[in-house]
Amino acid sequence: MKFMLIMRATDEAVEAYKDLPFDEVIAAMGAYNESMMKAGVLAAGEGLTDAAEGFVVDFSAETPLVTDGPYGETKELFNGFWIIEVSSREEAAEWASRAPLGPGSFLEVRRVTDMSDSPQDNEWIEKEAGWREEQAQRAQQ
Repeated sequence: MKFMLIMRATDEAVEAYKDLPFDEVIAAMGAYNESMMKAGVLAAGEGLTDAAEGFVVDFSAETPLVTDGPYGETKELFNGFWIIEVSSREEAAEWASRAPLGPGSFLEVRRVTDMSDSPQDNEWIEKEAGWREEQAQRAQQ
């Protein structure tokens, strides 16, 4: 099963982070990432730029509206993510609890859906399975 660990923080955590030595933060994250790689559970992970650099596409109107960031309260935004592949929800919780995050930071953990979550006789689900196979073949080339 795949799970996404979504990194979030309060305003206080963001301010406290600014006082931490950057090298220490990178070393702690690097060690955490390395432990997941060595265990064979890390499928992906990235940090994100500040919300001020992002934008939102709002589909409330007939024509989607693009609005530059920042676009929400700090606690509503996420700063990065990991995707891990583990055997259970409990194992995902165990890995999440090891993240080198401080007070005011938290991880939202959600299972990533897979093909078995959808009706297998749907035309678009069948096409997606083919696309995924094509991507895997391209990645091997």
